[in-house]
Amino acid sequence: MEDRKLTVRAVERALDILMCFTSGKDLSLTEISGKIGLHKSTAHRLLTTLEEKGFVIRDGATDKYRLGFRIWELSAGLSQAGDPAVLLLPEMERLRDLLGETVSLYLRDGKERIRIQAVQSNQAIRRVAPVGVRLPLNVGASSKVLVAFAEPEERQELIDEFPWTSAAERDHYTEQLSGIRSAGYATSIEERETGAAAVSTPIFDRSGRLYGALSVSGPVNRLSLETLRQHAPIVIEAADRMGKMLSRNA
Repeated sequence: MEDRKLTVRAVERALDILMCFTSGKDLSLTEISGKIGLHKSTAHRLLTTLEEKGFVIRDGATDKYRLGFRIWELSAGLSQAGDPAVLLLPEMERLRDLLGETVSLYLRDGKERIRIQAVQSNQAIRRVAPVGVRLPLNVGASSKVLVAFAEPEERQELIDEFPWTSAAERDHYTEQLSGIRSAGYATSIEERETGAAAVSTPIFDRSGRLYGALSVSGPVNRLSLETLRQHAPIVIEAADRMGKMLSRNA
């Protein structure tokens, strides 16, 4: 009976930690332990478990925590006005109608990206993008954006852990990321999926930190490299508007 009480208490404390983030601010271990009245060592153990399960993310640059993307998965069936996936949907639909292709919104979750929203193309032949899917970070336009515009320390850590076949491949990828940061967008043609092409650009939050990646994708017979480059300024403009929408909603 005592073990059961301890287990329930651990759950209560873990939930208390998650509720600390209702303000939307990143929090340090000291701030979290102070808010819920726990010793730092206890709070750290709980945060470690929550991080392993994807419910919180620790920012290596600031050593602060924020909510993880498992929260998105739990709330996938909800339609709350404050949910960015819902808030940005009209702008995504506008972009879809303008370019005629599938539009997706991705966030980075550790070493993966997760699609939290998608608006399908109305064309008969289209690229279907299911919401909630997890994809690797080492291939694809959105992946390259999420890595290229990550904090330098995080970016280097990701690059170091990707499964390179040679030093030349790694060097080429690193050069690509530099070009993406300069251009403000990334393209991909059949990198992850045969017959598919995409252009992607970053969305920055009110503090100037990378929030996610906005992507337009479709079949290669409609999206040549030249077409992707022509679409890029339009996608960048939409991403800028989305960042401002997030700021107003904060």
